[in-house]
Amino acid sequence: MIKKSSFRRIMVATLALFILLIIYFFPSTTPIEESLSYIEKQEMPIFLVDSMEYVARTTIVKESDKTEDLILEIIESLTINSHKSNYIRDGFKAIIPENTKVLSVQLENSLLTINFSKELLDVTKENEEKMIEAIVYSLMEIPEIKKIKILVDGTPLTTLPKSQKKLPEILDKNFGINKIYNLDSIKDTSKTTIYYLSKYNDYYYYVPVTKVSNESLQKAEIIIKELKTTPIYHTNLISYLAASTNLTNYELLENSITLSFDNHLLANIDDKDILEEVKYSIALSLRDSYNVEEVLFNYPDADAEVMAFN
Repeated sequence: MIKKSSFRRIMVATLALFILLIIYFFPSTTPIEESLSYIEKQEMPIFLVDSMEYVARTTIVKESDKTEDLILEIIESLTINSHKSNYIRDGFKAIIPENTKVLSVQLENSLLTINFSKELLDVTKENEEKMIEAIVYSLMEIPEIKKIKILVDGTPLTTLPKSQKKLPEILDKNFGINKIYNLDSIKDTSKTTIYYLSKYNDYYYYVPVTKVSNESLQKAEIIIKELKTTPIYHTNLISYLAASTNLTNYELLENSITLSFDNHLLANIDDKDILEEVKYSIALSLRDSYNVEEVLFNYPDADAEVMAFN
């Protein structure tokens, strides 16, 4: 027993001496703290169902920058009780039925074809249209994706599972989101998406509402008109655009739109400031309604402010 104990002590001492010799003869040239790299968590937009049952724009932390990985991350975040459920903000919830799997994805010429397992069809009637909206709007936050085709077990999804309402075989943001119908006729209809602010506890986020109407105004004019007006039909939604704001002109180019306003757009005339909430509400609305990548704000005696999305 004594021999074993002595032998063990000798071995420990020898090993310690060996380690000290290594450190002495081969010192590290890089401090430990410098060898540690800080990885900043990056977020990406996603559309989840909020506490008021709107499909709303929020964010999740992304794990990859690769397009296919992002597609799978988004779908998993939209799926009920997935391993990403714990990462969803309070006040929001997933909508794709539990256990739904992505069988395959193919992205070619900006068209994403995504093949789901049959569990996708288990969505409730109340949620089926919201589910499509959440999938389309979330995936189209990836710049490379301009159109989406949904398959279930290899078959194109051309009707909603429960109501059998027809779906376009190729989907984009023209499908609309949180739709409000204000129609006098089924002829000459237009869809315009307006982004309002909403709030859960201390967290502010944006809720898009697609207005389907017979209005003869252009979409840019409808957006400004709606944001200037108290959204009576959505009392919990907010707009900070002053009712006195006037859109004096706008110019639509291939990938951008320039808006000209009077000074009532400004939160502070002396500092020439536009509220961030006003800029985002207008810019997100124009991006989705016109499919532009850049919005420029012009107002008197100041350089144009630019918001770019890609």
